[in-house]
Amino acid sequence: MTLPGDMRAVEITDGQLRLTTRPLPEPKADEVLIRVAAAGVNRPDVMQRLGRYPPPPGASDLPGLEVSGTIVATGADVTRWRIGDTVCALLAGGGYAEYATTPDGQCLPVPAGVSMVDAASLPETYFTVWSNLFERAYVCEGETVLVHGGTSGIGVTAIQLCRAFGIRILVTCGSDAKCRAATALGAEAINYNSEDFVERVKALTEGKGVDVVLDMVGGSYVARNLSLLAESGRHVSIAIQGGNKAEINIFDIMRKRLLITGSTLRARSTAFKSALALSLEREVWPLFATGELTPVIDSRLPLAAAGQAHARMEAGAHVGKILLEIAPREILP
Repeated sequence: MTLPGDMRAVEITDGQLRLTTRPLPEPKADEVLIRVAAAGVNRPDVMQRLGRYPPPPGASDLPGLEVSGTIVATGADVTRWRIGDTVCALLAGGGYAEYATTPDGQCLPVPAGVSMVDAASLPETYFTVWSNLFERAYVCEGETVLVHGGTSGIGVTAIQLCRAFGIRILVTCGSDAKCRAATALGAEAINYNSEDFVERVKALTEGKGVDVVLDMVGGSYVARNLSLLAESGRHVSIAIQGGNKAEINIFDIMRKRLLITGSTLRARSTAFKSALALSLEREVWPLFATGELTPVIDSRLPLAAAGQAHARMEAGAHVGKILLEIAPREILP
């Protein structure tokens, strides 16, 4: 096929999102070029727009960490994928565009039973939750997890994965409506604006506490989270929306033999992300075919409405994933 020489894309200019035209990216030897059907909108995109989360060296300056679409070109070293394959993929940047490149190992097939567009909602949150909750915190069947932000993309993914693997999950949400949405997905939800989540978690666990906390808040939440961990509990930090500093009681960590860890995903190596993709394809992707997992979509907006998508995310109004649906210009056969 003959590809166009340029593409529509959304770039960041002075803290704003602007629709523009860019040259088509060229895949490196180990990369594929994807004609994008949809791009997921994530909190790191908002942070990048605000100048607080720059792309790693060598990555595209365009926002967008996940896409779905059709492979239209492959690098010289790519052997698994062929032109015409439909995939969803994790990117280090560049997803808010008609075309995007990514290492071939960071692609996954569109799961059975999931539409091409909705598949764009999966990579960023499934890579993150699987890596941190199941591999870093080694959560096991029969354990109990607490996740803050229960109706965020991370939250709804964690709820579904925990439900699928026999793990009890408690979540915090900011309204009764969001609590109802989280409960419908399989969580036990706590409205942190009307209840003290520490006291409520203690009551729900009969004083034992939880085995794992997956935290996106940081700041003052860390000490409160640690107070809720059972013996040999694990605390995993994946974001710092409430601040990057915390005061904790080290003796409590020693006494209960707690593990405090955390990670970021964007700057990790291609080899790490590729291994994670293989693990997801083997352990998680089959659960979409059985209906045990399903995308939770808040809204689908056109590429030109990227600013509206960010505003919705910043307002905290969403339940599940926000997508940018992209209709590329017609290409010649």
